[in-house]
Amino acid sequence: MKVTVINGSPNMDKGNTALILTPFIEGMMEAGAEVEVFYIKKLKIKPCEGEFNCWIKNPGVCIHRDDMDWLLPKLGESDLLVLAVPLFVDDMPGPVKTFIDRLIPRGDIRIEIKDGRCRHPIREGFKPLPVALVSNCGFWEMENFDLLVQHIKGWAEHANSPFLGAVLRPTGPILRALLDFGNNFDDIFQAVKEAGRQLIKQGKMSDKTLDTISRPIMTKEEYVESHNAIFNDVLEDLAEEQSKGNIG
Repeated sequence: MKVTVINGSPNMDKGNTALILTPFIEGMMEAGAEVEVFYIKKLKIKPCEGEFNCWIKNPGVCIHRDDMDWLLPKLGESDLLVLAVPLFVDDMPGPVKTFIDRLIPRGDIRIEIKDGRCRHPIREGFKPLPVALVSNCGFWEMENFDLLVQHIKGWAEHANSPFLGAVLRPTGPILRALLDFGNNFDDIFQAVKEAGRQLIKQGKMSDKTLDTISRPIMTKEEYVESHNAIFNDVLEDLAEEQSKGNIG
């Protein structure tokens, strides 16, 4: 199975999204998948102009010449797309949405009714591309992921592509900070790896595994206290540096 991973974090392999994505990829590879990772930050992808050239004048081909020229065919060869994104203002980062918009050439301008809803069918020469989501956020509540999950799920349905589930990790920055202080969360990271294996072997991830990944690592009150303590220290250090004239 060929898997294409799009990492939408501006921090790329150093971010909190990669903290979860890395063992997930390890699990997929252990299950026999061939995995390629691409970083949105490194890709040159222009925004969709909405002029329908790819649907009317030159079907399946965008007017823009950029990295989608080679990425779109690569997705056509893939059996699974993994979108790995941090939560930005309740949804995905803007460059990831730009990437999704530029997948429009996969669709046909004609409309069909599928499951009672109007949909654009997949253009001849393309195939359904199953989608899975990996995301982290800085808040405590799982509800913060709701809009992002619905967005990806809705887009997958419209693109006639199965949505295979979401690996979600709240309190990502605090998790990293606690790891740096020597705390052990092996159950979480082993569950992430297991989710990757399950996705490749079974085409889905168990609720038990996903629940372990997203389990609370502290109470909400402890989270707020820890978050504020960390960033109060950061702000105090910054103020001290500015007072010394080391930072403009």
